[in-house]
Amino acid sequence: MNGFIATTLLAMFVAIPFVVPVHGGPAVLAGTVFALVAMLFIKNVGANREILFHLFMVSLLLRVLVGTAIFMFRLQDFFGGDAITYDQQGYLLTQIWQGNASETALFLENPGGFWGMPYFVAGIYTVIGRNMLAVQYANAVFGAATVPLMYLSAEHLFNNRKVARMAAMCVAFYPSLVLWSSQGLKDAPIVFLLALAMLATLKLGERFSTKYLLVLLGAMLGLLSLRFYIFYMVTVTVGSAFIIGMRQGSTASIARRFIVVISIGLALTYIGVLRTASVQFETFGNLEAVNRSRLDLAKSADSGFGQEVDVSTTRGALSAIPLGIVYLLFAPFPWQLANLRQSLTLPEMLVWWGCFPLLVLGLGFTLKYRLRQSLPILLFTTMLTLAYSIFQGNVGTAYRQRSQLLVFYFIFVAVGYVLLKERREERQRQAMTARGMVVGGRRPQQAANMVKRA
Repeated sequence: MNGFIATTLLAMFVAIPFVVPVHGGPAVLAGTVFALVAMLFIKNVGANREILFHLFMVSLLLRVLVGTAIFMFRLQDFFGGDAITYDQQGYLLTQIWQGNASETALFLENPGGFWGMPYFVAGIYTVIGRNMLAVQYANAVFGAATVPLMYLSAEHLFNNRKVARMAAMCVAFYPSLVLWSSQGLKDAPIVFLLALAMLATLKLGERFSTKYLLVLLGAMLGLLSLRFYIFYMVTVTVGSAFIIGMRQGSTASIARRFIVVISIGLALTYIGVLRTASVQFETFGNLEAVNRSRLDLAKSADSGFGQEVDVSTTRGALSAIPLGIVYLLFAPFPWQLANLRQSLTLPEMLVWWGCFPLLVLGLGFTLKYRLRQSLPILLFTTMLTLAYSIFQGNVGTAYRQRSQLLVFYFIFVAVGYVLLKERREERQRQAMTARGMVVGGRRPQQAANMVKRA
């Protein structure tokens, strides 16, 4: 199967330069370089390499197809206008590096100071020239590489390949996750870095590793350059997880957690994150600034909601959470589908609404049996869900940023699915046993023991 997928992917890469003249060849070259780096890391994982390669290549094939269609039919503005902005910022940055423009121009183009995506785009443009398709293919690799990361995280938490495979397949094929990682947007690297940071945290909770410590620091700094408030949430998550402990505490494990926390703190201090944090908190770290941003989102389009909500006070922010969570998790609703772009979301929303009971079931099981081990993911998803429920005032933006949560929600959806499946199989075995039939030599088990098996 891997050979067939690899052949298909290779054939498509060979055909793209003919289908997309000028941009196709350099874009394929850039995508190939990123893909080879990802495959090199997968090769060094150890166990489960075959299924990880399979998941990665299928995910990449799908995202390259979608990304190529978006580029050929010029649908960037229809699906994600920010891609055009990042293209302009990246190109302007290359002009600055070549001495053809001033840094003042870049500040005017990027007043928020989120420098990560412009630098990423400019790095690609410096090597192969201005080519938005190349950025899309690089993001397709990030999106595809997120899939094996979620497989490894789910398997680490629950020791169950069914759960890991189901979670990875949800991330691989869920339409909005494919869409956002097929364009020149920063959603794909953000989600990838989040998945990488959580996996590194889980691994460090098990045993100390310099490799995973460096991976965690790199992922956190990448998040700081792309979306600073997510960086601070990850920092709080990592610190809390190691202080509380993801495993039963022994002297060695306590020492290991202490080393990790101190190392991260010293590294971030040395890099100057504390100084950056003080500036960002002065500018953005108050409820009045949050309220202004939320009101702008609510008034920016017809899909805005809660314009009357005032989150400039603690009481107002808390009162906004219930409505915000409903919109963040379930919008857009059928009565809000006013145009073609919004209507395209309906099939996937029906799937997500159907998955929500599985999410609740999986979360309940996790809280009961895997609370300590899942602490980093539970802390992060809770904080980000609450933050977005306060901050978001636009259905479209909430729908897009939900992708940062979905990759982790799908782990618990997979747990709920496997639980239901094993409970059904258990009832069937019990019914067959009650009728005196042979059950293939397999003894009945309680479904709650599902994740206790190695």
